[in-house]
Amino acid sequence: MTALRLAWLYFRIGSMNELQYRANFLIQLLQSAVSVVTALVVLKVVYSYTEALNGWSQPELLVVMGIQILLGGVIRTTIQPNMQRLMEEVRDGKLDFALTKPADAQVLVSVREVRIWRAVDIVAGSVVVAYGVSGLDRSVGAGDALLFAALLLVGAVTIYCFWLVIATLAFWIVDVWQIIELFDGVYHTGRWPVSIYPLWLRIGVTFIVPIAFAITVPAEALTSRLEWSTVALAVGFSAALFVVTRYWWRFGLRRYSGASA
Repeated sequence: MTALRLAWLYFRIGSMNELQYRANFLIQLLQSAVSVVTALVVLKVVYSYTEALNGWSQPELLVVMGIQILLGGVIRTTIQPNMQRLMEEVRDGKLDFALTKPADAQVLVSVREVRIWRAVDIVAGSVVVAYGVSGLDRSVGAGDALLFAALLLVGAVTIYCFWLVIATLAFWIVDVWQIIELFDGVYHTGRWPVSIYPLWLRIGVTFIVPIAFAITVPAEALTSRLEWSTVALAVGFSAALFVVTRYWWRFGLRRYSGASA
């Protein structure tokens, strides 16, 4: 509960800071609109040549695309800003200010930054998901919706852990921005279900960069494609990654020498 209160406190502070620059909202709205429209046009072009893509209909692909946009909004609203600040503070020797506070350091460095206008993508992604669901041949029951919400949360935790693992490399590597840029490129593969990719790429975006667990698996819950073995694998992988990330973070801290060292 302490972690939730701390997160809520920083969310309020970050939101108030961001609300001072309301022009950013219009800029972000325009960027999101262009991104969503471009993605929809590409999808429309693809389905002008086929009725299904490896068994996925157009409404089902809209669900996948919407989740990718939604989760991208979560990443850019909370996860990415905090990880970027962490890497900068490690490089500049300013992480001491977080480490000396009477709170769990991992929680603290994960919640300090909020880019509230980036939440436009969360709303846009939710609209695309709802539109895709409305076009499905089958109805989505309450159980499917609850399972989707749970797996979306699991996916968000998985992506957070992946980002923290990468950010923690800053304790050894001065410049890890290229790895972050690489993730941004790979993340775009999430706009399509991983089943359409060759085996080597499916393995890569499932277990190395866990996009499949974060995007495709929640989409399968909404489209009645999900098997319980996949649910168990997604939850187990996320839990294992969280534990590994926790130890990796503590191991990285031992390598840190700040301004007070």
